Amino acid sequence: MKKAFLTLLLVATTTCFYAQEDNVVTIKIPNEQKYEFTPIIDIEASAVKSQGITGTCWSFSASSFIESEIFRNTGEMIDISEMYNVRYTYPAKAWNYVMRQGKIQFSEGGLAHDVLNSVSTFGLMPESAYSGLIGEAKNHNHSKIVPELQKVLDAYIKNDKKSEYPNWRIAVDSILDLHLGKTPNTFFYEGITYDAKSFLEKTKLNTSNYVTLTSFSHQPYNSNFVLNIPDNFSNGMFYNISLDELVAETDNALKKGYTIALDCDVSEKTFSSKYGVAVIPKNIDDTKKSLTYIVVENEITPEYRQQEFENYNTTDDHLMHIVGMVKDQNGNEYYKVKNSWGNNSERIGNDGYVYMSKAFFKLKTISVLVNKEALSEELKKEI
Repeated sequence: MKKAFLTLLLVATTTCFYAQEDNVVTIKIPNEQKYEFTPIIDIEASAVKSQGITGTCWSFSASSFIESEIFRNTGEMIDISEMYNVRYTYPAKAWNYVMRQGKIQFSEGGLAHDVLNSVSTFGLMPESAYSGLIGEAKNHNHSKIVPELQKVLDAYIKNDKKSEYPNWRIAVDSILDLHLGKTPNTFFYEGITYDAKSFLEKTKLNTSNYVTLTSFSHQPYNSNFVLNIPDNFSNGMFYNISLDELVAETDNALKKGYTIALDCDVSEKTFSSKYGVAVIPKNIDDTKKSLTYIVVENEITPEYRQQEFENYNTTDDHLMHIVGMVKDQNGNEYYKVKNSWGNNSERIGNDGYVYMSKAFFKLKTISVLVNKEALSEELKKEI
């Protein structure tokens, strides 16, 4: 549920001296300030989980987002199965890979809309009905799944007649059942029998109520387009708006009580799960310092954002869940972002959350998935 904010209260003072003629003059440098966070918006979310050794952050983030949406709809916090959505997304990836004759990426990656696509077709299950863990396993490890699936698919693509896997669909299902388990036809939840479709009805989740927003200048603003990134295997549509609008719509949704699924780049040294912050310092020499101290951040323009996307410094390498907003003691605002790397206090700061500055968000966000009802009236009309 809601997590306590980590407050850092230590303040370091630095004083230096220099000689002027025969007099010694003391100059006081302003105090360096360690982060001290205060909540602004805190929306109900489920407990932080760990995606383990998998590339399924897209399902963990979107599933967490769906859990908050279900809570907003029903007042009930349901722990839904991330792996149920993963289980039914892999066959869709396999079909896409086969039909494109292996000329595309085949990986564990995906995007938030892939979860909605799965839910729309196959429904939802709670974690208690389908965990995706086999036997006594406590943590997810998918290191063998993609290699085994790709071996089957590549053999079919290379020479169907001589392949030992003439029906690749059956082979794919067998591999997924082996590593994730068979999905049940029905299950009990709080004393009632459901199947995946009837359980979806219980949650009152309407998968058509969502839109993915982005901001890139290589496509016209106020229009839909397919964003060409490796994990968009399903050719999902993105609605393109200006960078200022992207920030404003994100803030507007949070203020209305809606959370947001976030796709972004976390490869920067100034994104730290250990310290629980993500910032873009103006001075590169402040990189290490910025993880614990407030520093001046870079001014992010649409041009700089586009440049970093086109030179591959910004890629779609991780998805998370924005559940609120905090501010530091100087009034700077940060998004409260729920991660899926666990909450081990020895190596994970802020109980598994990352406080992301708006500069980092503007530069490193690929897209956000949000409920259409959370949008401003102006954007609703445009869409």
